[in-house]
Amino acid sequence: MAANIVPDEPGQPPKLTQDTLANGAPKKIAADQVVNPFEVSGGVDEAGKALAIDFDKIVRDFGATPMSPEILQRFERVTGKTPHRLMRRGMVSSHRDLDKMLDRYEKGEPFYLYTGRGPSSDSMHVGHAMPFELTRFLQEAFDCPLVIMLTDDEKFMHSEKITIEDAKRYSLENSKDIIAMGFDPKKTFIFSDFEFVSGAFYENICMIAKHITINQIKGTFGFDDSTNIGKFHFPATQSATAYATSFPHIFGPDKLKTRNIPCLIPCAIDQDPYFRQCRDRAEKMKHKKPALLHMIFLPALQGPGSKMSASVNTSAIFLSDKPNEIKNKVNKYAFSGGQDTAEKQRELGGRTEVDVPYQYLTFFLEDDTELERIKQDYESGKMMTGEIKAICIKYLQEFVAKFQERRKQGKTAEEVMNELEERKKLEKAMKKAQISGDKTANAAA
Repeated sequence: MAANIVPDEPGQPPKLTQDTLANGAPKKIAADQVVNPFEVSGGVDEAGKALAIDFDKIVRDFGATPMSPEILQRFERVTGKTPHRLMRRGMVSSHRDLDKMLDRYEKGEPFYLYTGRGPSSDSMHVGHAMPFELTRFLQEAFDCPLVIMLTDDEKFMHSEKITIEDAKRYSLENSKDIIAMGFDPKKTFIFSDFEFVSGAFYENICMIAKHITINQIKGTFGFDDSTNIGKFHFPATQSATAYATSFPHIFGPDKLKTRNIPCLIPCAIDQDPYFRQCRDRAEKMKHKKPALLHMIFLPALQGPGSKMSASVNTSAIFLSDKPNEIKNKVNKYAFSGGQDTAEKQRELGGRTEVDVPYQYLTFFLEDDTELERIKQDYESGKMMTGEIKAICIKYLQEFVAKFQERRKQGKTAEEVMNELEERKKLEKAMKKAQISGDKTANAAA
């Protein structure tokens, strides 16, 4: 039976009529998830509830290849290393041409690793640390060179608040954090765009920029006519690092030889649009396409619908946080998948798929057996919300404490960067001397 509708009464003030009350009611509008280098959101449903990021959908939309048991088994067979927990638990969600990099490794053919950081604060957070931890593992597994790009120019162009001085300071501080992740200093080159872009690197930037149209960038990144031209041009800068010819001090000056050396890029999946541009143009420029490993995001403390943000202190656990700060943030802000009461928790159990403390444990707890025990106990109601938060706090505090100890004991970023610069100058001088010696020998002959 239909409900009786009472019409608005004549003479009633407009603000009190049923029509105007209905028109003034808040409208619930569903929104799709957004994942790109500048914005990450899982979207909202029709009731206005935030949704978790659907990484399977991203992989499909991006046209990437999902990680499979077969590729992980091959990785272990080829390298002799058990895949990192981030790989075997699905945090590395997809790839592009990992199989080709494994082919090269089996044949003893050279390649290098490339990753980066867009510095937007004085300290990285634990979400930023995850791709670097994966990259360190890969450097050890493949025993290959690594270049780390600090995109301080990008952060300046994309922010209304960050000055060039701020961006350069963030680069220096973030480089100290990166060095403390434990990379092999003899095989690692860290550079700031503001400090390094010149010579062969800039030549590649210009070559790439010449092959990209405004319409292609608009289509990939959603820019419009009001977007500053620096944002349009930056994809060429980020792509240039994927070409070995940008680094003659590492791979040598022979472009015909070095352009056949590809790279493998471990990165967060939101960075993929940059490298689709790069891959699309690599062969036209007679370079090898870069391969990629895509990582999912460590969720914000508030829930799996967004990622940690360096600009929102309460969303993230920073590598500079003290133990008590970590404890307070998790207890106060970490979204729980547990029930409203202890009785309901014992009866129904917790939902690990949305529980932030459990999600963090999948990133930081190494022991697969222990992680599965926690999952079973929490989902069955045997473990309470407070207990899983306490376990999460313990592992986060351990991770950050170990990092802070390495940072304290290690060399400063300035010392390491100066050493790398001196080594580059020495190698350049040695190559110059060798060329000169060869010419003298040929003349004598």
